[in-house]
Amino acid sequence: MKILIGQPKLEQALNQLERELRSNPDVDIVLYPEGYLNQNVEEAQRLAAKYETMIVSGHRRLDDRPKDRAIIMNKAGDIVLEKAKYTPATMVEEAGWLISTLLCDELVRQGFRKEFDGQIHLVMHSIGVGMFSEEQYAEWLEEARLIAIAEKCVIMGTSHADGAYRGSDISIPIAYCIAPSGDILIESRNDTRTRIIDLKSVGTGPDWMAADLNISVFCLE
Repeated sequence: MKILIGQPKLEQALNQLERELRSNPDVDIVLYPEGYLNQNVEEAQRLAAKYETMIVSGHRRLDDRPKDRAIIMNKAGDIVLEKAKYTPATMVEEAGWLISTLLCDELVRQGFRKEFDGQIHLVMHSIGVGMFSEEQYAEWLEEARLIAIAEKCVIMGTSHADGAYRGSDISIPIAYCIAPSGDILIESRNDTRTRIIDLKSVGTGPDWMAADLNISVFCLE
């Protein structure tokens, strides 16, 4: 399972997403930030199907409260998971991998709050904009690390390359990946290069064990 962690700039279209899909045809999943898709869900579905790549990101329903939604599209472009922010986590199985999501500050406001039993393999954390302080950066990374250990799963997250929280003068773009052991494999601040995570496991589904997981990290220039 190859997962691309991207840090695009805020945009109204999906140009950066399509460019990364086109340039990385061997990737299985693209993880993008909260809200990146905006209202372009149908276009994202078209891209997922065209490039046969899963997309994990967020979009907005401007007339709803909360407006933000986590979304997962499979390689056929079908929406297989959609979850409103601040609701309990849900899970989808794709290619033997059990995948769930976090949206931005859900990490610290409610943690990984799930109402289902059993193993989760991947938690995909879409973050809106960068951290507003080094203290926040450290806090979020530690909260994610504790989830990885508690759930015996891989957790990874990414924010946009630009934008700031409520007009803050400080914005630290963040991307990370943490192993089930709690080992931090990616700890990126102010470095918005694309990363690819290659996950290889002896078993999937109910036979999956964190100890059998091999993780490689690649940074694209």
